[in-house]
Amino acid sequence: MINKVVLVGRLTKSPELKYTQNNVANLRFTVAVNRQFKDANGETKADFINCVAWRAQAENMARFLKKGSLIGVEGRIETGSYQGQDGQMRYTTDVIADSVQFLEPKSNNQSSFDDSVLPF
Repeated sequence: MINKVVLVGRLTKSPELKYTQNNVANLRFTVAVNRQFKDANGETKADFINCVAWRAQAENMARFLKKGSLIGVEGRIETGSYQGQDGQMRYTTDVIADSVQFLEPKSNNQSSFDDSVLPF
């Protein structure tokens, strides 16, 4: 069986590092990935893909990346479910990041970022 995902896109917001009760670093983030085609109006649409990074990878992302940073993610899809406070079942789909590549020079990540270049 194969469960492999490769994404290249931009972070939709600056990462916020969290820790589990056992002090394991984790980071939830969303990557905006442009679609390969344009719609009837000639506009490019994007998909917003939820991802999770753990441990040192999560800490490095929180330290060096911010909203709009261009990244490459390699990982696997993980699905889950839980019961919401209203009693309804909620279903989740996340990419668990095994590897995250920072695809812009360090100087680009530290300069101010213009939100107008995001695909949304």
